[in-house]
Amino acid sequence: MGSKAIKKKRRGMKEVVAAGAGVSPCAACKLLRRRCSPGCVFAPYFPSGEPHRFASVHKVFGASNISKLLQEIPAEHRGDAVSSLVYEANARVRDPIYGCVGAITSLQRQVESLQTQLALAQAEIVRLRMANAYGAAHHNGGGSTASGSPSSMSSPTKTADHHDMAVDQSGVMELELECSRFWAY
Repeated sequence: MGSKAIKKKRRGMKEVVAAGAGVSPCAACKLLRRRCSPGCVFAPYFPSGEPHRFASVHKVFGASNISKLLQEIPAEHRGDAVSSLVYEANARVRDPIYGCVGAITSLQRQVESLQTQLALAQAEIVRLRMANAYGAAHHNGGGSTASGSPSSMSSPTKTADHHDMAVDQSGVMELELECSRFWAY
């Protein structure tokens, strides 16, 4: 490479890259219309190809505040901090009043709704297990079947279907205990 500038094309835009620097100005320096120095604190986190990231963060927090924040944070945590700033800035742009708190609240409501649905499904499973255990215990106890007709007891297909569902009384007690524990919460 010579001392002259090299031109390269990226996404339909021409960028002039200094041969000595080897890097185009970062999105922050482009937006702020200043020269991007080799030690620019923004360059590693706001590449020139993603100007919208810095634009939203700059609009919400300001370039000076972002610069101070990044200089105070250890280098290994700066990437995570920038990701958080970008998320929070985008949330604030979408919802100027609540920002990311609105998104968090919405997700918490969704979690609560799903927990309620899960509890109902678990209760239904316990109910079906208890009904199945009761039906199997009742069937093995010599009483009539769930349908109530004595003729269904003599049917070989009905008898064969229920052999694998036989449960002793301790199994029914365990299900009742499980159900009482579930509803205790």
